[in-house]
Amino acid sequence: MSERVVSVNVGEPREVPHAGATVMTAIFKSPVEGAVALGTEGLTGDRQADLSVHGGSHMAAYVYSADDYAWWSKRLGRDLPPATFGENLTVTGLRDEAVLVGDRFRIGGALVEATIPRTPCFKLGIRMGDKRFVAEFADAARLGFYVRVLEPGPVCAGDPVERAGRGPHPVSMAFLGRIHRNGGTEEEIRDALTAEALLHPRWTEWLRRRLADVSPGD
Repeated sequence: MSERVVSVNVGEPREVPHAGATVMTAIFKSPVEGAVALGTEGLTGDRQADLSVHGGSHMAAYVYSADDYAWWSKRLGRDLPPATFGENLTVTGLRDEAVLVGDRFRIGGALVEATIPRTPCFKLGIRMGDKRFVAEFADAARLGFYVRVLEPGPVCAGDPVERAGRGPHPVSMAFLGRIHRNGGTEEEIRDALTAEALLHPRWTEWLRRRLADVSPGD
């Protein structure tokens, strides 16, 4: 498999109006030209507004498939430029169904590992100018995913994206997204937990709480 980077996107936190007040968000990202360093905490020039739920080593960069942009553009009836959904790397291919937890990719000069799918929050509604879009985005199951950085390096629009290793368990980003959206059955949750060593700790905690809910006799 050989895909490519369409754009590298960064942004700084800014205040925006919301529900009669102001909130800080870094979802308004923009493509940049030239090579950008991708390190274990993210891209140079990119920051997050709320570090309690964004950023960190398990969420160093957010990747979204350009293939899904065509679907969204048709659904919404307008062109959507890269970074519309706040992703750091817009790439061809790498749709959620095809990416497993633990999959490794060589992106430009960096080596990354897929960790968790995105769980959209109200700030995506702010970005899209429609608070209902958060639910629409989740229901569409075109979430994109986060990566940790195993080997830092420069990334640039046009760089190749090559699979460097397959995750050890058949737990895809699409599968995790469905569990998060629908709650999941006991069997599905147990399947997801086979990849817990590679998941963000918050995801592991949430899955274990869900497992306790659906199998109280354990």
